[in-house]
Amino acid sequence: MVGIFMLGTFLLYCVGQNQIQGVPQGCVSQPSCSACLRSPGCAWCKHKDFLKSGESSERRCDTAESLRTRRCEQMDIINPRLDPVFLKNNDLSSNSDNVVQLKPQNLLFKLRVGVPQTFNVSFKRAEGYPIDLYYLMDLSFSMKDDLDTIKNLGQDILSALKKVTQKVRIGFGSFVDKVALPYVSQVKAKKNNPCPNRLNICQPAFSFQNILRLTEDVDEFKTRVSDQIISGNLDSPEAGFDAIMQAAVCQSVIGWNNVTRILVYTSDDTFHIAGDGRLAGIFEPHDGMCHLNGTGFYDGTKYDYPSVGQLARVLAANNIQLIFAVTEDSVAAYKALSKLIPQSVVGVLKNDSSNVVLLISEAYSNLSSTILLEHHEAPSDLDVTYRSHCTPEKGDNTHWQRRGECMNVKLNQQVNFTVSLNISTCLKEKQTFSLKLQGISETLKVSVETLCDCDCQDREEQSSHCNEIGTLTCGICSCDEGHLGQRCECERPKDMTSAESMAATCRQDNSSQLCSGLGSCECGMCMCQGTHRGNFCQCDDNICARHNNMLCGGSACDCSTLTDQCRTVGKLCNGQGTCQCNQCQCNKDFFGINCSKIANACPKFLDCVTCELDNKKISGLKSNCSQLCGSVKLTWMKGPQEFPCSKDTISYKVELLPDGNILIFYADLPRSIDKTYVIIGSSVSSIIFIGIAVILISRLMLELHYRREYDSFLKAKEAEVWQDMKNPLFQDATTVVVNPMHVQED
Repeated sequence: MVGIFMLGTFLLYCVGQNQIQGVPQGCVSQPSCSACLRSPGCAWCKHKDFLKSGESSERRCDTAESLRTRRCEQMDIINPRLDPVFLKNNDLSSNSDNVVQLKPQNLLFKLRVGVPQTFNVSFKRAEGYPIDLYYLMDLSFSMKDDLDTIKNLGQDILSALKKVTQKVRIGFGSFVDKVALPYVSQVKAKKNNPCPNRLNICQPAFSFQNILRLTEDVDEFKTRVSDQIISGNLDSPEAGFDAIMQAAVCQSVIGWNNVTRILVYTSDDTFHIAGDGRLAGIFEPHDGMCHLNGTGFYDGTKYDYPSVGQLARVLAANNIQLIFAVTEDSVAAYKALSKLIPQSVVGVLKNDSSNVVLLISEAYSNLSSTILLEHHEAPSDLDVTYRSHCTPEKGDNTHWQRRGECMNVKLNQQVNFTVSLNISTCLKEKQTFSLKLQGISETLKVSVETLCDCDCQDREEQSSHCNEIGTLTCGICSCDEGHLGQRCECERPKDMTSAESMAATCRQDNSSQLCSGLGSCECGMCMCQGTHRGNFCQCDDNICARHNNMLCGGSACDCSTLTDQCRTVGKLCNGQGTCQCNQCQCNKDFFGINCSKIANACPKFLDCVTCELDNKKISGLKSNCSQLCGSVKLTWMKGPQEFPCSKDTISYKVELLPDGNILIFYADLPRSIDKTYVIIGSSVSSIIFIGIAVILISRLMLELHYRREYDSFLKAKEAEVWQDMKNPLFQDATTVVVNPMHVQED
């Protein structure tokens, strides 16, 4: 049992590998030379006398070996297989004046459909290949001690890289965050000095600034970096994506050369991503362009932060390798980010950046040891696969993959790849795509054409081989109007448009063989060989039973020639069997006296009905159930129906029509009522109803009480009698007027 399982696994593996490489599986014959070339594994014999009388043109299309076996000379076999043309194939070189790390450099292929071609690619990293390193630093306030360290590390960084190459340039840029709320305070005093306390002096925040373009001058690096002042912002994430984007796309401003490009990104916190800009009212997506002003500043308030996908594409397009040097608290976030950005690594940075030189050296070694070969902008119908040969001891025991990949490659080690190209359709014109290694600027250009047309160089109009009423091309006759046949010897009936349609009349029940393989098809009629006869040469008297040396004598006559017991309203045996000796011999899956019943109809057509129902639910979806249903006709019945066959919510029945066709009626299955839901629903409804009734009754009683109290108040008011009485304690006021000018005499 274990052995059978392992054998099955091996066979499946082999099939999978053949599919990846596109290995042609035999030849499917075609009626014309051009169609034959487009059929994988096929060749065409153009010799005009290659076919026997009555043979179809498809017999000219076969494997090259089979055609040679059938005596077609090699010079008459059309089977183009062209080797690739090396347009540029310089040897690998570490010469500083002519560095070549990828071989070859330019190829031209002419491919047959479905026939793979392979070629080899070699890579070796050049010794002493120049390096451009741009140091991108987070200048938020928490990086204050790191800035003090970096000011004195320029020479150490260059010295570490010069162990690999003597040509190193270094540049410097910094970033903080977008100058907008909620990232940076807009209070004037805090905007000018965003330090968290008044004891420190900070420069105003900014998104990105190019401080020093790439240079070999270490002293200038130290001077320019020493002039930098720390800045600050409000939130923890920084505008690192803005900085990476500008450092990558502003090629002339940064000063990138066509060398190994390294971008070192240092920070002690995480990053803003695309969409975060909406917090500040910035909705316009980043356009992936350079927006530095004359002084090297980027104003990030117009565009949102770039997306991870944008960064990955831009870095790959510009062959920039990215090193994330981040503190331990942020390592997890940057490792997740690094998985989405090719040719990037993450290193743990100490809190004061004191280990940055060692980190850069180790990260560069890790980047250099990983070799990834990929293709870009290849035609959609072209399948490109790779086998990697990373070390000599592994040999060729590697699998076909979607890209070439080698790990732990040493500095002076050469790696090789085998690349397979397999086209599935014909191309209208030559197309070119590229193969390149991640982080390496050199590319391999591959141009592809397809061989889909024949140039037999034997065209002869009004050829005698075609009875002078046709043109001979590639060994076959293209007949003038009104004629058909191998040599245009047949007059074309009105209901036939081609030699193929005429040959179809010589095939019984759409058989692949002409005249049952026992004769030749001439002008749409079978010319039988030997004792064979019949419209398709299907009859042979020699196989009939004999009695006294006479055909159909004795026991040979016990079979009735009548068909009344097989006859139905439509076809004999309902079109699903043959009538032999006046009895129906049913096809597979049919039974009954007249083959009127279908065996296991319900499970047999369940997948067909399910597929059709799924398509019906998706509005506008074209049915693609022909593989499951075949010629079966389906009719949808409106409303729930209960048919003999059911599954889940589907109900259907299968009927065999008199003409032999199968008809399926299908509909939704009537749903039964779930008593549990009914009980629960009734209980909940009753409780709600009783609650509402109690509320209404209590409210009505309260209203009646209020009305009685109000009526009592009105009656009491009407019964009250009010009388006017003088208050005995009240005395009218008296007024005394004295003339101040009058003096009374005594």
